[in-house]
Amino acid sequence: MNHPTTRDLQATLDPQRKSWIDSANDAACDFPIQNLPFGVFSTAQDAQARVGVAIGDQVLDLAVLHDAGLLRLSAGQGANVFARAALNDFIALGRDAWRSVRVQLSSLLATETATLRDDAALRARAFVKLADAKLHLPVEIPGYTDFYSSKEHATNVGSMFRDPKNALLPNWSEMPIGYNGRASSVVVSGTPVRRPNGQLKLPDQERPVFGACRKLDIELETGFIVGRGNALGEPVACEDAEAHIFGMVLLNDWSARDIQQWEYVPLGPFNAKTFATTISPWVVTLDALEPFRVAQPVQEPQPLEYLRHAGHHGFDIALEVLLRPEGASEATTIARTNFRHMYWTMAQQLAHHTVAGCNTRVGDLMGSGTISGPTPDSFGSLLELTWNAKHPLELKTGGTRGFIEDGDELTLAGWCQGDGYRVGFGECVGKILPAAR
Repeated sequence: MNHPTTRDLQATLDPQRKSWIDSANDAACDFPIQNLPFGVFSTAQDAQARVGVAIGDQVLDLAVLHDAGLLRLSAGQGANVFARAALNDFIALGRDAWRSVRVQLSSLLATETATLRDDAALRARAFVKLADAKLHLPVEIPGYTDFYSSKEHATNVGSMFRDPKNALLPNWSEMPIGYNGRASSVVVSGTPVRRPNGQLKLPDQERPVFGACRKLDIELETGFIVGRGNALGEPVACEDAEAHIFGMVLLNDWSARDIQQWEYVPLGPFNAKTFATTISPWVVTLDALEPFRVAQPVQEPQPLEYLRHAGHHGFDIALEVLLRPEGASEATTIARTNFRHMYWTMAQQLAHHTVAGCNTRVGDLMGSGTISGPTPDSFGSLLELTWNAKHPLELKTGGTRGFIEDGDELTLAGWCQGDGYRVGFGECVGKILPAAR
């Protein structure tokens, strides 16, 4: 199956389609048959990392499925790209291959298909309980870029630290602001994060001091994975950009606000952002998100021509942040927002990233920037939620937070709500360890 038809792809999105994996049919499940996100996993019994797809409370081992002849790739694509410790080789096969695999999996897992359902021996080899799987960083990330594309977030930060009447700098409404970050410290959900040390400039001291960050924060973001690179000197057109995107993850770009405040002029954040970025382990494809496409916010002034694209390029993705102090019995939901508020789209971000000639590579990660909504409870960082700790949040289990304390566990969650099902991203979790001494 080389070129899945529009009809084939539409069938994978049918809200009436059910799976013989019962847990996938639960309306509250993040991983129904309409989702089929890709990730990398291993188990205690088999430490070899390989590619899987989440379905209900199970992981389907695509390497096993391929070796059994139930997952076909195009002629010349005979190698088992699913027996790899990253998705990159599979992604590099191109969008027709991604879509072909999606169509085949959707058919195999559908209630009416007996091929895998009735083969008990193969099922025993091909499925692992999600609870028993160790999830790994899903892609090898050659490069990482972080954007600053929420108008509400940029306005809040500009109001807080500059003149509220001129919160946005003149360039913000003309282009997606971003910076080239670093890929080496991107980690998968569940990886502990150590509080960073750095230079801090205290208001009552002439020179900076060195010590542990005192204003550690989250940034509620999503990220997209580049699925098709571009050559050096050959920009990606905005209208074509989504064809270069494999899928999306949740992303927490941990931020040391006090270190950042001292270092960011004139070249932007450095150590305040280098210590860790956490992403969710499952990559949700743009095909799975297609039913949740919505119009992006109206852009005024109209962008320059290279940043224009017709149609709807926003996505209705509900997002939330939970904070659980060490030893607490439950977490407190501290923010709820939606990706649909993002001013600059993923397509515009990629077009702007490449317009000067920058090449991208398969697996490159691009963060959305903090996603904030229009109301105080929809802000995507503690900096905004507490207005730089002036108004601390009260927690369910007692106590307050201005910024993150050691032992706190932060969880990002996200999902698209369908008719009787949801396409979810799973969780993006990180726990803060004390600074190194």
